[in-house]
Amino acid sequence: MASDDRLAAVLFDMDGTLVDSEKVWSVGLTELATHYGGELSAQARHAMVGSNMTESMRLLHADLGLPASVSTHASLVWLESRVKELFHGGVEWRPGAKELLAALRSEGVPLALVTATHRHLVDVALLTIGADNFDAVVAGDEVDRTKPHPMPYLTAARLVGATAPQCVAVEDSPNGVRSARAAGCAVLAVPCEVALDPEGVTLVDSLLDVDVAYLRKLIA
Repeated sequence: MASDDRLAAVLFDMDGTLVDSEKVWSVGLTELATHYGGELSAQARHAMVGSNMTESMRLLHADLGLPASVSTHASLVWLESRVKELFHGGVEWRPGAKELLAALRSEGVPLALVTATHRHLVDVALLTIGADNFDAVVAGDEVDRTKPHPMPYLTAARLVGATAPQCVAVEDSPNGVRSARAAGCAVLAVPCEVALDPEGVTLVDSLLDVDVAYLRKLIA
């Protein structure tokens, strides 16, 4: 195990951090709302960023005023089926993400993917991102508690043989930031769809501004 004063691993969120898939989710959510004869509000959509799937469906149903007889599970199945179709068309990298992954891999830094998205969708996104880029993957349906609980990041750190304080977590959502901070990671926050509170994190506009040396300094 690495000593506590050096970078042991980098733990990446997926949607909105490595790939611009939040826009894909927005397409699916908009179509789902239309399927129910409604229109999803911007406020509800923003609240979903970084949330687990169950919470997102609860927010959608409340926003549309759907009766209790409409199953949130049925909504989830509909949404994931549609998003899976869209993911198969490929997802776009966020600026600087592909290059940063390549630089970290070339220096032998262990990497993990930590996402609230369910594994069957993650596997499709990995066709673009590259499964071989990651030493571990923690999907939303593979842990008992999802973001903002610390469990996903604690699990990822353990899987790569590190402790959370030895790791930098890279996040784009308030829930993701809370999860990583609660686990004890150093947090690099890169806003995508929603603004982030700068307290307790290192905030950058883009991963184009980040290299391996920058991440090492966040631990040292």
